[in-house]
Amino acid sequence: MPKTLAWHETLEIHELVASQTICLIQCKSSLKNVTDDRLRELYTFSVQALEKNIRDLLQFYPQAPREEEMLEDEERQTGTGFQAGELLSASKSAVRNYAIAITETATPALRNVLIRHLNSAINWHTRVFHYMYEHGLYPAYNLSQLLNNDVRNANRALRMREEE
Repeated sequence: MPKTLAWHETLEIHELVASQTICLIQCKSSLKNVTDDRLRELYTFSVQALEKNIRDLLQFYPQAPREEEMLEDEERQTGTGFQAGELLSASKSAVRNYAIAITETATPALRNVLIRHLNSAINWHTRVFHYMYEHGLYPAYNLSQLLNNDVRNANRALRMREEE
């Protein structure tokens, strides 16, 4: 058994940690505004589930293949970076959701609309990715830096108190 993860599974873990970190931050930030007791319970459950998932996945990061170790760059972890990350995550979800919806569609007119929307979502994702890449917010070609950013952001989200 290899001592490191394969590149493709490392990238899948990166996608899971990055998207769940954003969701965790959103849940923790929103909790203070939830007044319905059952909904608050769902938010609390969601926070706990996301924290567990992130902790479980972070355990595999030391096994990820790394070409070099990068120093942390706090300037890249700004509000702008998080906001752009939210858009990137949302655009990826839109691409996936439209692709799935197309496979469930039997009506040609609806299929045409969904295909148009899918292409629009792909364009949206492309624009957000290029913005992030051009501003140094998404080191897509530097796996070590990408993974270091994941660990740093996930740990910040895990340390974040609920209702902040």
